[in-house]
Amino acid sequence: MSDAAVLSIRNASKTFGQRKALGGVSLDVRKGEMIALIGPSGSGKSTLLRSISALQTIDKGEGVITAFGGPVQQDGRIDSNVRKTRTRIGMIFQQFNLVGRLSLFSNVALGSLGRIPFWRGLLGLWPAETKQAAMAALHRFGLADYAAQRANTLSGGQQQRGAIARALVQKAKIILADEPVASLDPVSARKVMEILRDLNKSDGLTVLVTLHQVDYALRYCDRVVALKAGKVVYDGPAKALKTEQLIDIYGPEFEDVFWEGAPA
Repeated sequence: MSDAAVLSIRNASKTFGQRKALGGVSLDVRKGEMIALIGPSGSGKSTLLRSISALQTIDKGEGVITAFGGPVQQDGRIDSNVRKTRTRIGMIFQQFNLVGRLSLFSNVALGSLGRIPFWRGLLGLWPAETKQAAMAALHRFGLADYAAQRANTLSGGQQQRGAIARALVQKAKIILADEPVASLDPVSARKVMEILRDLNKSDGLTVLVTLHQVDYALRYCDRVVALKAGKVVYDGPAKALKTEQLIDIYGPEFEDVFWEGAPA
């Protein structure tokens, strides 16, 4: 891992049956970067994020994933001390991953579970610091009025903003966002991307976001990493990514689809 990197992936591979989801991926993520992971469906984007967050193991062998200088996993095994590292990594999912029957406030407060006794969270006995942090996050994202509302009664955009608020309460230093706008309407999607960008620019959080919307990747992210068939085929500035390269990544139909869906 380089001195400036907060996240390092070396030779990470992952096989599902006969399919190679990741094929020796290596990547360094520096503190304060906002990186878009793009590529066609099945290219390995979600698999890479799940491996970084230790939600799944990579294949045995040379693969190593480290975060904040400490091991996450290697040789197909999750490190025994990964819990401490994971408290600094916030994971945001396409389907929000909130507990529907709980209030939005309780869902956001759950972000503090890595720092407080589990029984307190189970009983809803949140410390004052957690209560303050949760309400501050809800207020910041325009959700304070919905704090007492059950999560499953909120719109998709509101739930996703709640999931990001939970990562803020978690005090995450890295946010991994797996297709966070795929289920949202265009207005809600832009709000979520603007929030992630603000957390990156204003709070200095490192953000790694998988996106199907290439126009969002180019608009909100400074660096783009493209995967194709489990391998990195582009890693560089968003502004340097050419249409010809995108056609090579996605196929000849890409240009028509992209320009039809691109915002005015």
